[in-house]
Amino acid sequence: MNQTEPRDPRVYFAAERTFLAWIRTGLSLMGFGFVVARFGLFMRELAVTGHSEIKSYGFSLWAGTALVLVGVFVNLSSAIRHVRLIARLNRNEDVVGQPSYTAVAVALVLALVGFAMVVFLIAVE
Repeated sequence: MNQTEPRDPRVYFAAERTFLAWIRTGLSLMGFGFVVARFGLFMRELAVTGHSEIKSYGFSLWAGTALVLVGVFVNLSSAIRHVRLIARLNRNEDVVGQPSYTAVAVALVLALVGFAMVVFLIAVE
């Protein structure tokens, strides 16, 4: 495409929709991490007041914190990727077919957090 041809705005809109989807994913991870972290605190409060005999081992704080950090990573890396993508589009560079390393990193970290939760749940029993 040469510089005199108008750019298709749908490409930029698609990039923005993808960016907003990543932001939603990051916010969801952060919110869920907060809930997981606070659930352990809630269980400890119930045990102290005598309303529950379930023990809290503090693992939910670590798992929740990990999820919040993954959410922060997703938001930061998606912002960086979006800015770079728009710059490449403005230079008329080809951007099709590149893997999302952010998605791969998030999948691996979530798999590790999930595996740690399984190990913890088995060890507690």
